[in-house]
Amino acid sequence: MNLLPSLRYLVALQEHKHFGRAAQACHITQPALSNAIRALEREFDVVIVKRDRNFAGLTPQGERVLASAKLMLHEHANLLQELQSDTLAPRGTVRIAVVPTAVPIAARFAAMLHARHGGIQPVVLSLSSSQLEIGLEDLTVDLALGYSDRMPVQERRLRVWPQYTEHYFLLRRALKPHAKALQISKPMAWKDAAKLPLCLLTANMHNRTIVDAAFTAAGVRVTPAMETNSIMTMMLSVTAGDVCSVLPGALVDTVRTYKELEALPLIEPELKTRIGFISHAQARPSRALEAALALAQDGAWLRHAAAHSGLLAAY
Repeated sequence: MNLLPSLRYLVALQEHKHFGRAAQACHITQPALSNAIRALEREFDVVIVKRDRNFAGLTPQGERVLASAKLMLHEHANLLQELQSDTLAPRGTVRIAVVPTAVPIAARFAAMLHARHGGIQPVVLSLSSSQLEIGLEDLTVDLALGYSDRMPVQERRLRVWPQYTEHYFLLRRALKPHAKALQISKPMAWKDAAKLPLCLLTANMHNRTIVDAAFTAAGVRVTPAMETNSIMTMMLSVTAGDVCSVLPGALVDTVRTYKELEALPLIEPELKTRIGFISHAQARPSRALEAALALAQDGAWLRHAAAHSGLLAAY
């Protein structure tokens, strides 16, 4: 039995929860995948997969094998990176998961990481907060950028690298276009923003939970004029329609060149959300991840991130 491929097949089976789809993802036939799983069961002398007419999950022993499989595959990938890197030039892939509202900052980070280390290939994935947490837990994500207060860091399984504090704005079309760029106007209270037609993220998005909590703290409830799970839809609805939106500074920064828009800092309450990189505390980092973590703590990078997020300075 070839152990590493069989462990990959097991991970794929748990991910896809279907023998046929897992085999297709691994570019092998379904009988080949099934035979590899049975070989694992003979190797460890345990039943790994609950079998019915379809995939019915893993046994408790199978869950333990799966956890070890992920660690072994993670270490194998780290070893390959080390062998392909020299002392001064790390090489390899870094998978960076990011909540949708922080994508602009993650994109800047990935570009700067590649510029500093040409042998590193960042892969930026926009995921929900729950997907991000799962990815960190099962080691399919190397580094995550998200709401650091949400993460179970108290259990010492994850480590947080603070990046910036997010502030929120009401984004709307200006009555009169600004001469040079988007105008940052006087602050607006959340209770006044609630009176406007709003396009907000759908209720399953963590950012919407944060925004709803701010409206509740202001003593109001909001029924959006539009809802979407797409950041692009939310932003374009403001530029192309008659709705407003509530956006963090990192997203407002991406439309700073739109002279017909204005952004109003939202107050009463003044909402502040801590954003940070999160990494797995117990898995050994690859050379490429070590380089990414070094950049995440670099003063020049942190100043750059702060300049394009948070409470934006007016032009």
